[in-house]
Formats: sequence, C-alpha cells, structure tokens
Amino acid sequence: MALDLSNSGFSDALVILGAAGIVIPAFARFRISPVIGFILVGALVGPAGLGQLVQQFPWLYYLTITNPHSIEPFAEFGIILLLFSIGLELSFRRLWTMRTLVFGVGAAELLGAGLLIGAGLYFLGQSWSGALGLGLALALSSTALVLPIAGTTSPVGRSSFAMLLFEDLALVPIIFLLGALAPAAGNVGIGELAGVLGRGAIIVALLYLGGRLYLPRLFGQAARTKSPELFLAASLLVVIVASMATTAVGLSPIVGALLAGLLIAETEYHSEVEVITAPFKGLALGVFLITVGMRLDLRMVVQDWPLLLAAILGVMTVKVAVTTLLLKLSGARTATAAEAGVLMASPSETTLIVLGVAAAAGLILPSTAAFWTTVTAIGLTITPLLAKAGRFASRKIEDRDHEKTVDLQEVTIGGSVIIGFGRVGRTVADMLHAHGKPYIAVDADIDGVAEARREGYTVMFGDVSRSELVDRLNLGHADALILTMDDPVLTVRLTRRVRSWVPDIPIIARARDAAHAAELYKAGATDAVPETLESSLQLSEAVLVDLGVAVGPVIASIHEKRDEMRKSIKEAAALEREPRLRRVRKEAEA
Repeated sequence: MALDLSNSGFSDALVILGAAGIVIPAFARFRISPVIGFILVGALVGPAGLGQLVQQFPWLYYLTITNPHSIEPFAEFGIILLLFSIGLELSFRRLWTMRTLVFGVGAAELLGAGLLIGAGLYFLGQSWSGALGLGLALALSSTALVLPIAGTTSPVGRSSFAMLLFEDLALVPIIFLLGALAPAAGNVGIGELAGVLGRGAIIVALLYLGGRLYLPRLFGQAARTKSPELFLAASLLVVIVASMATTAVGLSPIVGALLAGLLIAETEYHSEVEVITAPFKGLALGVFLITVGMRLDLRMVVQDWPLLLAAILGVMTVKVAVTTLLLKLSGARTATAAEAGVLMASPSETTLIVLGVAAAAGLILPSTAAFWTTVTAIGLTITPLLAKAGRFASRKIEDRDHEKTVDLQEVTIGGSVIIGFGRVGRTVADMLHAHGKPYIAVDADIDGVAEARREGYTVMFGDVSRSELVDRLNLGHADALILTMDDPVLTVRLTRRVRSWVPDIPIIARARDAAHAAELYKAGATDAVPETLESSLQLSEAVLVDLGVAVGPVIASIHEKRDEMRKSIKEAAALEREPRLRRVRKEAEA
C-alpha cells in the first residue's frame, strides 16, 4: 500500500509527531518547559508562521500544518483525558469535602475577577455587554496547564483545582448568558438554561448509577484477557461515552470525563487505567498546545506589543489580587495564597471558546476577539514562568515568616533538635511525632524548608556552620541532638563543639561509613550510625537469599560481618564499649 504524502491529515500528523519526538527533547535539553516548546512549535508551523510561505516554497508543505481545524478535535480530546486523569486521582468523598472551596472561593474568584476586568474594559470604551463577556472570558484560568504543574494534593494544587473545577462547571451558564445578551437573542435565556441543567443532572445520575453497576464488570473482563490493548480500549470507550453523553445534553464534555475518572477511581483498576492512558493524554495535550501556538499572530505581536503587554499585565494583576485575597480570607497560608494567585493568573483554553461565542453573538467585534485571542495565547505560553514566579514569591514569604512562627525556646525545652532535614531527617521527625516527642529541625536549604513547613513539619531555616545559630538552639535544655547532615566534616566539628559545651546531651549522628563513625565517637557522639554499612549488609542479605542460600547461614554471616565492624569502630575510636549497630530483623532470625 502506497502512502499518500500529499494527504493533509498524514502530513499534519508527521509534523505533530516530529514536534513531540524531535523538537521537544531539544527544548528539554536547554531546560525550556515542554509547554512553551509546543506553543512555539505551533506558532512556527501554523498559518501565521511558515504556513504563509508554502506558496513560494512548496516543500514547506511537509513541515507545516495546512489544516489547523482538522487537529482541533484531538486537542479537545487532550483536555478531556486530562480531566479524566484528574478524576482518577480523586474520590467522591474528597470532592464532597471540597464543596465549600469549590462553590465558595471558586465562585467568588470567577465573579469577582470577571466583574473587575469587565468594569475596567467598560471604562475604556467597551459596551457593557461586551465588557461582561470579555471579563468572564479572561477571568477563566487554564485547567490544562495549571493542574499538571500544581497537582491536586499540595495546598496550592487543592486550592487551584477547586477554583478550576467551578470554572469548568460554570462554562455552560456563561455561554448561555452571552447568548441571552446577544442583540438577536430571541427566546434564548433562563428557560433553556434550566432545561440544560435539568437534563444534565439526569444524565450525570444515570452515568453514576451505570458506572457503579457495570464498570467493575467491564474492567474485570478486560483484566482477565491479560490484553493491554483491550484494557486501553475499554478505558477510552468509557471516557468517550461519558463525554459524549454530557455533550449531548448541552453540558461540557469535561464534566463527563471527570465523572468517568471518579467512577473508575472507586474500582481496583484505577492504577492500571492511569498508567495505560498516560501516553495518550500527554500527546493529546501537546496537540492542544500546538493549536494554541497557531493562534499567535507574530506580526500582530511585533506591531502591538505595548498594548498587548499592558493588557496581559492588567488582567493578571486583577486575577492575582482577587485570588490571593480570597484564599487568604478562606484560611490559607499567605505563601500558599500568593503562589496559587500567581499561578491562576494565566488565561484558559476555554477563554478562546468564550471569546468565539461573544464574537458570534455580536457582543464584541472580530478585531477585538482577535486581539484578546493573541493575549490569551501569550498568557498560556508564559504559564510555566508564572509557576516559577509563584514558587519564588512563596519561598520569600516563608523565609520572612520563619522567625515569626517558630519560637526556639518553647520548642526545644524538653524536645529534640534535628540538624539536617533531607530524607533521613524527615524519617526521624516522623518517628518522633508518631511517639509524641517534640522536636525542631534546622536546614540550610530554603526550598526544602518551605516545602516541609507547608507539609506541617516544625522546621526553621538556618546555617549551623555559623556558631551564633547553634547558640540560639538552647541545646542545654534539649533532650537530644540528631545530626543527619550529608557533610561529614561539619558533623564531626559540630559534635565536638556541642559535647564540650553540653556534656550530658545524647548526640546521635549519621555516619557515612565505619571510619566516619569512629571519628564521630572520638568527637563525643553517643551513637553513630554508618548508613553505607547497614544498606550494604541489607543488600547482601537480599542477594544471598534470592540466590538460594539458606537463611540461617546468611543471618550468621551478617552477624559476623557486623561484629567485625563493631570491633573495628571500637578500636579506631578507642571506646570502652561496643558501638550499637542495627541488629538483623527478628523475623529474619526466626
């Protein structure tokens, strides 16, 4: 069978796959976000880029997308799969607990930002109906870009998801409202909207009941075949049917996709479904971003860049202020509210839909719609940069608040001090917390400290190489000092200094190996745990057992090796007692 390279669909597919397989890895090599990469590729190969040169250079036909509208369904499918994957990570119970955030903060954020932006446009000369339509369109934020960046489990992710979920639910009422405001609206209005919502409630209920009854059976049969292809087909079938059902009654297809994900999340097959659909979601989202890039008219950007810049900054400033204030009033931490506010300042892919509806209804001129479409495309392009700016602002706020929120004297009297809060320090903190023992941790990595504090750990930023900070830790009143830093020289120096100052405090230190443990014992450590020794012994134990060596001899050899290490550390450190090293698990000895 001969391939018809002149077929526009085949040619466009080659361009998209080439972008995914060649261009994007090149962007990644220079640490440029794939989001920006896909959008720039769309701008380059679209009608406003190289596509306008095809007449002069016919060979560019194979490097450009000649029919942008033909790939739009695949772009919409990417957003549908994104919402489906988000549903897989949630549950109905968790969604119910977020109802106040969704319908409280989410509604206030959309209406507040929309009305403020609309008021500004009205005073700049836009008609009140057009200003309202533009305000609501520009107040929307990008589900497709924000959620992959923020996730749904972190404080920022939960807040962002709640607001984005309300925006997605509000899309249909917004479209009906703009239709009702059209000069030739006729009978379009509340009655038809109520009908759509009523039919939507019925179809959602039917999907919920049907999913509860038949999804476990469907995926059970697919799992028994042990065929990944059949499992993938069943997954995509569920997503498409649910999306088509909600679309048929006038709701957004993403409502059906989210519901399908929530229903599958209640089954035991959700992990397999999530893994098997991930590649399709990533590629389809890439297609969506390329379509966004194709909307960028680079000549307009060059000609009107001062006006475009002012529009972008004005819209984003309003959204940052409204979102941050509402989250702060709802009880969120200042750093979380600021980060979520900056991230949510980006426009939405659905903004393009609302702009098209407003233009079709005659509320705004086509030239106005084209201008704000370019603003939206640029805003989507800089979303990864907004995410970085939000994290930077969050870290600065956390750093400023450290001294205000941590009272060292109160925490360390009768508690333990952990210096170093990497993976080892976190584990020690978790165990202390589990047994009701107070602690304070100190670390010099401001990013790690900010993240740990957001997760509820008692951590402060500080560099223990500075003697004045160590003096402030009130170690004379502490129960124990735990050193988990990955700096052997500083660990020994700090151990020696604290032991000379507080002779009775237990000092438990992380050692790199037996030689480092001996140095720590000489410096005055109560216990030194050589991590390489324990990990190598456990690894050796697992290897020997898997190779078929009897458990008894393996345990005996592990004991023998550990005893050798004890003796070598004791001799090197000139200890009167043997150091305490970890014993083999009791279940292994049995």
